[in-house]
Amino acid sequence: MLDYAELEADLGQEERMVRDTAREFVAEHVTPDIGDHFEAGTFPEEIIPEMGELGFYAPNLDGYGLPGVSETAYGLLMQELEACDSGLRSMASVQGALVMYPIHAYGSEEQKERWLPALGEGTAVGCFGLTEPEHGSNPSGMETYAEKDGDEYVLNGSKTWITNSPIADVAVVWARDRSADDTPVRGFLVETDRDGVTTNKITEKLSLRASITGEIGLQNVSVPEDAVLPGVEGMKGPLSCLTQARYGIAWGAVGAARDCFETAREYAINRDQFGGPIARFQLQQEKLAEMATQITTAQLLAHRLAELKERGDMRPQHVSMAKRNNVRMARDQARVAREMLGGNGITTDYSPMRHMANMETVYTYEGTHDIHTLVLGQDLTGIAAFE
Repeated sequence: MLDYAELEADLGQEERMVRDTAREFVAEHVTPDIGDHFEAGTFPEEIIPEMGELGFYAPNLDGYGLPGVSETAYGLLMQELEACDSGLRSMASVQGALVMYPIHAYGSEEQKERWLPALGEGTAVGCFGLTEPEHGSNPSGMETYAEKDGDEYVLNGSKTWITNSPIADVAVVWARDRSADDTPVRGFLVETDRDGVTTNKITEKLSLRASITGEIGLQNVSVPEDAVLPGVEGMKGPLSCLTQARYGIAWGAVGAARDCFETAREYAINRDQFGGPIARFQLQQEKLAEMATQITTAQLLAHRLAELKERGDMRPQHVSMAKRNNVRMARDQARVAREMLGGNGITTDYSPMRHMANMETVYTYEGTHDIHTLVLGQDLTGIAAFE
C-alpha cells in the first residue's frame, strides 16, 4: 500500500495491529460484495456486530469496555474502512464520534453504563440528529425544540440526512430547550421506538449508496428528564462531536484515495495496449506520480493532526484544514484513477468511480468544503464572512 514517506515505519505495535485487523476484516468480509451493495443501495448490516467485536466503534475512548487506543490508531482504522467504502467508515464514524463520544463526554453515569457497552459491541446502533431540512450549514438556526412537561420533555421537529437512522436504536437529538429563558441547545437521548418517532429511509441517492440514510421525525415525543445529556449546553455540544467525526474523515478520505491509486497503478501495469503495459507511457506515469504526491501530502497532514490531538493541542480549525484538503484531494484523485481505467472504470468491478461518487457526499457533509474554507478564513483574518 502507498506509504511513500514511510510514515507507517514509525507505528507502534498497537497501531499496526489496529491497521492490520481492519485491513484483513475489510478484505475478507466487505470488499468482495461492496460493489453489489453500492449498486443495490444497501448496507451489509450483518457486519455491524462483527465490527463491534473487533472494537471498531470509538476505540479511542476508554472505560465501559472501550479499548482507549491512540488517535493515530483510530485514524488508521478510519483509513482502512474508507479504503473499502465511505459508507463503511460513515457507519463506524457516526456510531463512535457522533453518538458514543457525546455520551462519553457529556452523559450521566447512568447514560454511559446503559449505552456505551451496547453501542461499542454493535448490539445497539445510534444516530446523530442535528441537520434539519431548512438548516444545513447553519445548525444554530435549528427549529427542533423541547418543552418541559412535569418530569418529562416533549420534543417536536425534524432532522434529515441522518446516517443510520432507519436502523438506529437511539438518536442523539439536538434541540432548543424552550423551558429555559435563553432556549439553549441541548442533547437528548431518544429511543427510536418511542411514540411519535419516525425514521424514514432516504432512497434514490447517487452517492454514498452503500450507507443507510434517513430522517428523524419528532411529533410530540415524550422522553424522561434523565434522557438529557447533563454535561453540556449550547452549540458546543454538537460542534465538538463534529470535530471528532471530521478528524476521522480527514483520515478516511486518504484511504479512499489510496485505494484509487492502488487500483489505477495495478491496472496500468497489467493493461496492455500498443504492444505493452500502459504504465510505460509518460502520460500515465505523470498521473501516478501526481496522485502519489497528493496522497502523501494528505497522509502527512493526517499524521500531524493525530499528534496534535494526542497532546491536546488540536483546534477545530486544524480539523477544518485537514477535512477540506484531504477530501478535495480524494475527490480529485478518484477522478484521475477512473480516467486511467478507461471504459472499464465506470463499472462496479473497479472502485474508483464508486469512491468518486461517494466523495461528492463526503465533500458536502460534516461541513461543506466552502464552509470549512470560511472557517479557515475567519481564523486567518479574524473576520467571520458568514455572519
